[in-house]
Amino acid sequence: MTKADLIAHVAKKASLTSKAAKDSVGSVFAAITDALKKGDKVVVTGFGTFMVRSRAARKGRNPQTGAAINIPARKTPGFTAGKALKKVVR
Repeated sequence: MTKADLIAHVAKKASLTSKAAKDSVGSVFAAITDALKKGDKVVVTGFGTFMVRSRAARKGRNPQTGAAINIPARKTPGFTAGKALKKVVR
């Protein structure tokens, strides 16, 4: 399902115009993004949890030269599915 498919589905289910559904879906994604930028976690009960995960610094290799390089630590977004979502997917 693409973002356009999601918008069309929301418009149909909630009896909204396409523009209103697009704004709604965009607002939800923006709210999740803003919370993750601040380092907060977003818990959607019954669906899952969005959080910021930290990756440790590590050694790597340049595939072209084989030289060792240092890969810096960084933060990445993460998602853990909730119990209800896992149950439905099974």
